[in-house]
Amino acid sequence: MSLVDWSRAQFALTAMYHWIFVPLTLGLSFIVAFMHTMYYNTKAEKWKNTTKFWMKIFGINFAIGVATGIILEFEFGTNWSNYSWIVGDIFGAPLAIEGILAFFLESTFIAVMFFGWDRVSKKFHMLSSWFVAIGSNLSALWILVANAWMQNPVGMEFNPDTARNEMVDFWEILFSPTAVHKFLHTISNGYVVASLFVIGISAWFILKGRHLEFAKRSMLIASSFGLISSLFVVFTGDGSAYDVAQTQPMKFAAMEGLYEGGEGVVLVTAGMLTPGKKYDNDKDEYVFALKIPNLLSYLAERDANAYVPGIRNIIEGDKENGIIPLEERMKNGKIAITALKEYKTSEDKTIKDEALKTFRKNYKDFGYGFLPDKESAIPNVPLTFYSFHIMVGLGFYFIILFAIILFFSIKQTIDRKKTWLKIALWSIPLGFIASELGWVVAEVGRQPWTIQDLLPTMASTSHLSTSSVQITFWLFTVLFTVLLIAEFKIMIHQIKSGPKEERS
Repeated sequence: MSLVDWSRAQFALTAMYHWIFVPLTLGLSFIVAFMHTMYYNTKAEKWKNTTKFWMKIFGINFAIGVATGIILEFEFGTNWSNYSWIVGDIFGAPLAIEGILAFFLESTFIAVMFFGWDRVSKKFHMLSSWFVAIGSNLSALWILVANAWMQNPVGMEFNPDTARNEMVDFWEILFSPTAVHKFLHTISNGYVVASLFVIGISAWFILKGRHLEFAKRSMLIASSFGLISSLFVVFTGDGSAYDVAQTQPMKFAAMEGLYEGGEGVVLVTAGMLTPGKKYDNDKDEYVFALKIPNLLSYLAERDANAYVPGIRNIIEGDKENGIIPLEERMKNGKIAITALKEYKTSEDKTIKDEALKTFRKNYKDFGYGFLPDKESAIPNVPLTFYSFHIMVGLGFYFIILFAIILFFSIKQTIDRKKTWLKIALWSIPLGFIASELGWVVAEVGRQPWTIQDLLPTMASTSHLSTSSVQITFWLFTVLFTVLLIAEFKIMIHQIKSGPKEERS
């Protein structure tokens, strides 16, 4: 497990650093496009300078985000080659489309966006900003489609002759409910992060008494965009939670710290898990909890009295509600693994045919055959539970903040609301924290699986020495930290310089 743990740690490190830059890119690209459109429509110099300022901030963030993203994709081959071999025919397709289509669109028009001032027509220059925004979000689409397939593998068949999963329905993969919900929820989260960033920086200018009109304009656009996006995050988050309940019931139970399921299950809005609670002991689930009756059942099944399984039900089984005991699934998985091996090695056609029949019958539990014990099927419940609830709490806080900032911006009194300006400034990191916690819920909550029910993490790694992964882990830690510090310094310098229009 040392190799698996270090490989996971390295990938998590790269992904979390990368995700510092991505949501800002997704949201800022559209905010810049909105501002550029205002300049195109009004021909006002103030909108030109506003657009240029935020465009520079976008460019700084975009460049460093690309660097970490390239490393992230290479790690699939270096650290997770077994995974890449088994699912490369499927997983590689959306990543290839992302590079050929979306990134090509984005990288082509970003040059026009930055250097096209007075070199191309104003309309084409304005459209280039929209193409960059669309390209950025299309990049996210294909990457999130690939990730969604790992959470809910659809549109494929396993080829026993090659021991690989092969795509049979591209459109089912692209438009699976998991992919749709994940894409919409993730990009709207990026819009929230970018809106908080723009509002916070604008608040800093107002508190310093600098570039007041620029800051008010930026704050009005960002608070409008942020409020709409934060409300959409709630809507897409509900859809995502419903999809998780249907496709990943163990993750859903971990998100709520639900060990004992039932009908008409309460939703825990806030609480503290009991330390040392296990699925097979009698400790209470929570030290304390604020609960809403029947709401979890409604969110999971759109029925307030519906049955929702807990962790114990999933482990021990509940055949009245169609849940097979985990031990039985592990047994079926081992039968599938043995049958596949027999099919691959036997020279007797009768034996091969029988082995293939046995394999296909038990394939749905194939991944469970790799699990060493029942408890290994349970993710880190406290980390998933607290990450989920903090993320949700911050999401509702953002709605309130955006609404208040927008109200004062419309009333043109925001420059006199010093307390709210300070709150807005200090809320910048909260957006990034909520965004990172969302990925913790998504990825930690689905452990031990790299492909849900089919391939566990422990069977996905490359044949590397643990020391090799440890060395690269610390090298990446240093590299990414240096890149992050460099971005902070460059951004802070650019922000202190301020926009051109009111520079003193």
